Amino acid sequence: MTASLLEPAAREWKETLHHVVHDMYHVPDYVVLDARLYGGEPAAFHFERDGRRLLIPLILREIPGSALRDALSPYGYPGPVSDAAPDDDDFWRAACACLAQTLREAGVISMFVRMHPLLSPPSPVLDEAGALVRHGETVSMDLTISVEQMWQLTRSDHRNHINRAKRAGTQVVFDDWGRLAEWVEVYHDNMRRVGAADYYFFTYDHLAALHDAVGDHMHLAVALEGDEVVGGNTFFEYDGIATGYVSSTRRARGRYADELLYDSVRRWCKQRGARLFHLGGGKGGSNDSLFSYKAGFSPSRHPFHTWRVVTDSPAYEKLVVDKRPGADPTDLTGTFPSYR
Repeated sequence: MTASLLEPAAREWKETLHHVVHDMYHVPDYVVLDARLYGGEPAAFHFERDGRRLLIPLILREIPGSALRDALSPYGYPGPVSDAAPDDDDFWRAACACLAQTLREAGVISMFVRMHPLLSPPSPVLDEAGALVRHGETVSMDLTISVEQMWQLTRSDHRNHINRAKRAGTQVVFDDWGRLAEWVEVYHDNMRRVGAADYYFFTYDHLAALHDAVGDHMHLAVALEGDEVVGGNTFFEYDGIATGYVSSTRRARGRYADELLYDSVRRWCKQRGARLFHLGGGKGGSNDSLFSYKAGFSPSRHPFHTWRVVTDSPAYEKLVVDKRPGADPTDLTGTFPSYR
């Protein structure tokens, strides 16, 4: 039995990915670039016992005003990936015990992990080791059915808007990376309009570096009105699963580039042999207007969970008392970690 925190260049990281079903969020290059945005250190917890493996990609962050650190998932849906069955309780209990010990020895007192809605369901043991919190659902499109069936499953207002965008002459172009800078301006305008946190202002340099790192696993779709970029989607395509990364369109009455982009991306991915297009869910996994909008493209739903673990209870409780007096340090289901 072995357990360790791996650096991105570690042989065990890449070897584990050869043995487990995973997604783009588990690839070292992705974790490295996302860690730069968070100002943290890229890492992965690795556990192996009796030929079974577990990997959890993480970003380790300094806790302001403390010599301690905490860990969180990269942006998206990383979660633990393993070739052990979810009902192999002995494996998961041993893995969770080693996870807590390994992080604690590295001065990491808590861990926040976003689970992957499309991969194996989480083991119930995770709830014993911390708190497994269900937030809501995400939406995916089944790309194995016919285009006609996809269209029939699309809500009528979306179909109407897609047709209106086509009649207006809006066009969608794929992988014209020379248009990236123009689309980033559109994206940033929208982030300012909605008052997004600084983290979500993904820069041209970050998106270009990510494309350079992962190559043909990342794509750009832009919507054009004439020669003007009015919207765009960046998305990943990995092992038959297409997943939206960042998307945004310029707001204007009567413009429906966003719906046209979703429709065009699913058709394009289907032609390339992808099985599924994962749209994600609402803000923070909630059943909000964003979720309702995405749900209009498909009836397929997937439960979304986060996993919260405290590895050093005395240190965690002291930080909560110091930084958020009145908060309950034993409640792992609300804002986590509570001291942030």
